[in-house]
Amino acid sequence: MPKTTVSTKGQVVIPREIRQHYGWGAGTQLEVEEFEDGVIFREIRAFPVTRIEDLIGCLDYSGPSKTLEEMEKAVARGARDHR
Repeated sequence: MPKTTVSTKGQVVIPREIRQHYGWGAGTQLEVEEFEDGVIFREIRAFPVTRIEDLIGCLDYSGPSKTLEEMEKAVARGARDHR
């Protein structure tokens, strides 16, 4: 497991292999989440991660409910037409 040391200025160098794995270059902004037994660094992204729960009801559809089969056919038709 990679290790690092906190400098006298409170700085921490993230090991190269971890920075490369996540694609973190100079200037990457990280948020720090504190827990009882440590911290987690996460990249601050331009757009937040979107979950399906965030999208439910975002389209204004007032017609009858569609079955899963109807939705799958529509997706397949859209993929076919997109080629």
